Amino acid sequence: MSGAALGIEIVVVFFLALFLLHQYGDFKKQQRMVLFGTLLAWYLCFLIVFILPLDVSTVTERHEDFVSQTFYLFLLPHSEPKPCYKPWSYIPDGIMPVFWRVVYWTSQCLTWLLLPFMQSYARSGGFSITGKIKTALIENAIYYGTYLLIFGSLLIYVAVHPEWHLSWYELQTIGITAANTWGLFLLVLLLGYGLVEIPRSYWNASRHGHLLVKTYFKASKLMTEKADAEENLEDVMEEVRKASESIKYNHPLRKCIDTILRKCPVDYQEKMGRNMDDYEDFDDKQNTYPSEKSLVKLHKQVIYAVQRHNRTRVQWQILLQQAIHLEDVAKNETSSTHRFVHSFPSSEPAGWFSRYVYTPTVEWYWECLLKRWFYRLLSVVLTLFSVAVVWSECTFFSTRPVLSLFAVFIQLAERDYNYLYIEMACFITIFFLCTCVYSTVFRIRVFNYYYLASHHQTDAYSLQFSGMLFCRLTPPLCLNFLGLIHMDSAISHQQKEQTAYTSIMGSMRVLSFIANGFYIYYPMLIVILCIATYFSLGTRCLNLLGFQQFVGDSEMTSDLIDEGKELIRREKRKRQRIEDGENRRREWKERYGNSREDYTARNRSSHEMKETSYSDTVNSKAKYSRSGSQAERDCIELLQDAEPLDFNADTLTDDPLDAEPGRHAGGRYLSMSSSRSRIFDDV
Repeated sequence: MSGAALGIEIVVVFFLALFLLHQYGDFKKQQRMVLFGTLLAWYLCFLIVFILPLDVSTVTERHEDFVSQTFYLFLLPHSEPKPCYKPWSYIPDGIMPVFWRVVYWTSQCLTWLLLPFMQSYARSGGFSITGKIKTALIENAIYYGTYLLIFGSLLIYVAVHPEWHLSWYELQTIGITAANTWGLFLLVLLLGYGLVEIPRSYWNASRHGHLLVKTYFKASKLMTEKADAEENLEDVMEEVRKASESIKYNHPLRKCIDTILRKCPVDYQEKMGRNMDDYEDFDDKQNTYPSEKSLVKLHKQVIYAVQRHNRTRVQWQILLQQAIHLEDVAKNETSSTHRFVHSFPSSEPAGWFSRYVYTPTVEWYWECLLKRWFYRLLSVVLTLFSVAVVWSECTFFSTRPVLSLFAVFIQLAERDYNYLYIEMACFITIFFLCTCVYSTVFRIRVFNYYYLASHHQTDAYSLQFSGMLFCRLTPPLCLNFLGLIHMDSAISHQQKEQTAYTSIMGSMRVLSFIANGFYIYYPMLIVILCIATYFSLGTRCLNLLGFQQFVGDSEMTSDLIDEGKELIRREKRKRQRIEDGENRRREWKERYGNSREDYTARNRSSHEMKETSYSDTVNSKAKYSRSGSQAERDCIELLQDAEPLDFNADTLTDDPLDAEPGRHAGGRYLSMSSSRSRIFDDV
């Protein structure tokens, strides 16, 4: 069973990364290289997090095996040593160092070389592969040049220093230390925010009133963003229309226009297609045409505008569902029947889970009673973990006595030879640290350039940027974790066997001022960051600068809450009208569908009587077309009042009874001549 745990975790982590990428990315529309690069970056980072506990337990097993064998031989020198039992998670020697080297250097190549290039390539508006590569190289020239300048300066300083004679191994260690120092600087910022915000978010989730008010606030902000995205899309589409009308079918740049049009929404493509005259030739002497450079810029604007418009539209629908659900919870809390009633029941048939397990009664007890207490309990547990992390970050350098709580737990497990407990304790600790850091990465938003949106609405730039952040944050996070449990001798200054992960990082003693100074004292700043996050100092500063943030005692926040409440109420009324119209239409079809079929049959028989006589035909038509009961005619008139005028209909007569089957009247728009099945597509 050697290596079985390693193989299982490799497979499980891959599907976890694939699932998260499916939630945020779009497998159908985004480029394969973008998805592959992001998946590889996420997969390698998650792999480091999940495999590191196995590395710690393997080192502990080897250390305890050596101690037990030495002690046994000391007591009974003439006896054979008693074999030590190795658990199924034991990994043989030589596997972990090779594994860590491949994972670490692959992730570093991704974050510093490939992902920045692919990021510029995906965002480029070029119309060919060569053009996109050229744009990506130009944009990354400054990026790569800055790092080369810094590295060259440090290399010259080391070369001229009389006391330093560094080998390739030591230079490699300096490079790794520099990358980890940069990552640790960002790690403490994100960790200080997540340690406070994650427990507080679950506590606020248990307060339905607070959550509903915050949802109103988000609705107001999102509607503003949605309107701005629609306006931006209209402006960009107007520029596309002008360019499309100026560049005709036989112009050399027409293929660029066709590429841009394929990126536009379908309704805009149809409008532009109807207004074009492809039979008109272009004249270079009389007309001015946009250049290829301007079309590249326009192509880039179209990609950004369409993606932003789709994202805000989907997010608005999701937020609307959340607001309606929270309002339903508030209404059902006072229900005496203890059955959860939805304002807008789902039109889809209920599955077996909803019919037999998650019944309306069970849903009421969960949503109105149990859920809030579950979130409060979870918030308390996460708060205790956060306090333990803050205490350990401030005291992990003390080895005598051992003050780091996580180091105490690991050392107690070592005394009892409980390897499973060591693995579980390490996994829970590092998983909590990663949750605080990674969730902050998923929450932060840098204007509209970096924004991770769920439901397949994240653009290629944000996906790759997140992959870069993960690759830069994960190695220093793991080193910080090893320092918390006193498994990094460069920080703890203990003569203990090192993990395979620490061995590939080299000895931090090459740069003693970083190992003994920055790595020890800088994490203490997490206390200041946690205090600032608890009192929402950053949010209040942004609110004072004009950025709309949710602050309870702000007048701007109150106005936005009222506006969002009115927007949700308006959307509910619109949805209610649509649902009432569908119910009336369905009810009319159920009541009078057979009567209409009988009328159609009688009308058809009246036309077949034309061969008898003209007078009989006229009487017959009058009899079958006008002598219907008054109730039938009233029902048809009610249907006309309930439904809006449909310009897609084949007949537009004043009275539906006068319309003969198979005949088409005038008044039909050619631009909207779709089939009957698309009459209610806007509903």
